Amino acid sequence: MAATLTQERFTDSEWSFERKFDGIRLLAYKKGKSVQLFSRNRLPQNIPAISKAIAKLPHRELILDGEITWHAPFSYHVFDIMWIDGRETMSLPLEERRSLLHELPLTAPLKRVTELPGKSAWERAQKEGWEGVIAKRRGSVYEQRRSRNWLKMKCELAQEFVVGGFTDPQGKRVGLGALLVGYYERGSSPTVRKGVLSDDFIYAGKIGTGFNTELLLQLRKQLDALEIPKTPFTKAVGLPRLRAHWVRPEIVLQVGFIEWTKHNKLRHPRLLGVRHDKDPRDVVRE
Repeated sequence: MAATLTQERFTDSEWSFERKFDGIRLLAYKKGKSVQLFSRNRLPQNIPAISKAIAKLPHRELILDGEITWHAPFSYHVFDIMWIDGRETMSLPLEERRSLLHELPLTAPLKRVTELPGKSAWERAQKEGWEGVIAKRRGSVYEQRRSRNWLKMKCELAQEFVVGGFTDPQGKRVGLGALLVGYYERGSSPTVRKGVLSDDFIYAGKIGTGFNTELLLQLRKQLDALEIPKTPFTKAVGLPRLRAHWVRPEIVLQVGFIEWTKHNKLRHPRLLGVRHDKDPRDVVRE
């Protein structure tokens, strides 16, 4: 079962929360004393320490799901059980699978993933530098696919960006489709525009989540008043060619995102808010 990435940050009694580990997914199959390990894409894995620990468990048949982390201490974090002694457990509710897992006498490097208090899970993840939090819907079964009954909330980076354009809305969306944002690059190779040296305005990507209807309409009204005929970005790769509008770079946003891609674009950005206390010219890549 694979978790679906969400940009939401929530606590809810219908959901259970666990730590998201920054590791490699691993499925473990035990039959008698024989243990086979596979990656999520079904490639065999040879990790003797894990195989030996699973072989010692007092059950003839097991299928376990978990995550390996290699940093000290090396561990296999087991968070689900799919089969035990001739019995398929994937159709059992989450709570019953956890009870079965709790009864297994795990020894190092095996570790049991525990439930976190929902109200403090996200704050703890950010404070302790975790990769994120997994939210699992209570009562859910184990599905052999990506599911919205498991949601992953990754800890984010955040900084300001300046709006340089926007796209038209599609379908039932109102106001605008996405904001096209960038930042200023200092001390590289200033561009001469109208005889004046100016720092480059670098395109960083587009933001399409984090809006409500009121904000979409409010921003569209502001952007229409700032529209210009040509792009303000002086360095840009991957700008949309259709249904794009350009604006004077005067609106500053606070944006959360997972990471910078290898092409220097924002991965999974979402709008956190509009900044009124920041000069657009002071917005640089942090």
